[in-house]
Amino acid sequence: MSLKGKRIGFGLTGSHCTYDAVFPEIEKLVNEGAEVIPIVTHTVQNTETRFGKGDDWVKRIVELTGNNVVDSIVKAEPLGPKLPLDCMVIAPLTGSSMSKLANAQTDSPVLMAAKATMRGHRPVVLGISTNDALGLNGINLMRLMAAKDLYFIPFGQDDPEKKPNSMVARMSQLRDTIIHAMNKEQIQPVIVERYRDPN
Repeated sequence: MSLKGKRIGFGLTGSHCTYDAVFPEIEKLVNEGAEVIPIVTHTVQNTETRFGKGDDWVKRIVELTGNNVVDSIVKAEPLGPKLPLDCMVIAPLTGSSMSKLANAQTDSPVLMAAKATMRGHRPVVLGISTNDALGLNGINLMRLMAAKDLYFIPFGQDDPEKKPNSMVARMSQLRDTIIHAMNKEQIQPVIVERYRDPN
């Protein structure tokens, strides 16, 4: 399946250390001819970290996709029945946003876009990046893995010795996960040795 002409919503949440792995994958989608609609949380927009300024990341994704960011819940809501996406991606998906999604809380543009997409039973692809996937957030991860219309980029422990509860998606498999998700399939294996990812 080609992604040319497909409308893909791409949600960024606040795992700033993961953006360098995510942006090359966005570029691949654009180069394949997909229309990528960027959606950002308030944290992405307004936080400055050692990995960069929110404004700079927003500017970069606008330049990369050629589309303005969806930066409010009001702007995100029409991505359901009115302006449907072929697929919604959230990568990175932080532990905080994962918890909210698992518990039906919609307090950001990214979560609103996911909810709007799920309303029409269209696929939502999740690329987790959380320090407590094997801790308190484990219950939320399992809840999402059992939910309909949600698909996961393969993920694994990124630093088993220093951060044994942390798990991060293998972002290099984002495109393949989208293809499977659009066919209503979860790519396998879903749990991988992330810290040995050659990509």
